[in-house]
Amino acid sequence: MLSNHIIELINNCSFIRQKCALCGRADSQGALCPGCRAMLPPLPASRCPRCAEPTPDSMLCGHCQRHPPAFDALHVPYLFGYPLNGLIHAFKYGKRLQLAGALADLLTDFSGCQAHEYDLVIPVPLANERLAERGFNQSSELAKAFAVTINSRFSDDLCWRKCNTLPQASLGRAARLQNVRHAFGVKRRCDGLSIAIIDDVATSGATLSALAKVLKKQGAERVDAWVLARAFSPNT
Repeated sequence: MLSNHIIELINNCSFIRQKCALCGRADSQGALCPGCRAMLPPLPASRCPRCAEPTPDSMLCGHCQRHPPAFDALHVPYLFGYPLNGLIHAFKYGKRLQLAGALADLLTDFSGCQAHEYDLVIPVPLANERLAERGFNQSSELAKAFAVTINSRFSDDLCWRKCNTLPQASLGRAARLQNVRHAFGVKRRCDGLSIAIIDDVATSGATLSALAKVLKKQGAERVDAWVLARAFSPNT
């Protein structure tokens, strides 16, 4: 990995300075200029330690007390709101692959503040039909950068999606859980491994929990989820 000194030298080289992905500022040292990065909506610091739902005094939320998810913790820096939601939507559905670096930077900067070690980093897999339609897996792009940042091993072939499930955004919590209940498979044993699952957005956490569940059935000791943004809706 590059040292911090080398990275700083690279960022200060004018001929490779990037344009800000939001405002287009030409002298941005990084994918987003400081002003635009400051506009991103942070998730409240007081949150459920299991699912990142905002709670008083960072207490375990009622849903996690009654029906704990299969993942051990959900780590997320931002709310799914303006202007981050526009960036994610353009990346995911507008096929603006150049935004991969900007979004990966946001997640890896957040991960750099955490003290976690993982044996393996994996993306939430897409069904073959969805992958063919979209042309790439946005979660895989984020997972690759995340793995490099924490000096862990990346794998995009450990898990697969068995079927093209209904879009989760259109469903309530109970329907989301049912929709992805048997959606994933794992190709080999994961005995004793600590695994990080990477995705772009989480709402109910049903998809992440379903994937974590099959990983633990294959012997994973700990499964954490890392996402860029947390969305909330009246149905969750």
